Amino acid sequence: MNQERIYKVLLGPHISEKATMASENGSVVFRVASDATKPEIKKAVEQLFDVKVEAVRVANRKGKLKRTMRGMGKRSGLRKAYVRLAEGQDIDFQDVE
Repeated sequence: MNQERIYKVLLGPHISEKATMASENGSVVFRVASDATKPEIKKAVEQLFDVKVEAVRVANRKGKLKRTMRGMGKRSGLRKAYVRLAEGQDIDFQDVE
């Protein structure tokens, strides 16, 4: 996988309360592109952060319909990947440049 595709697959870390609880079990949550597959996500994380990935789970969140002053509007959806790292592996986002 080339470097350009890695940066298009992984859009960034997803920080939330649920993601913080998942990190206690050795998982890391990333926002990913809508066309990214599980093998692509696994390769991207392994190459970019130099860690061993055990499993990848993907969740799609649909955008909500919201009422605006000019009618109905739609928020954009989100695709996130829960990446479980091997035992003893860790990603520190404040250390990565």
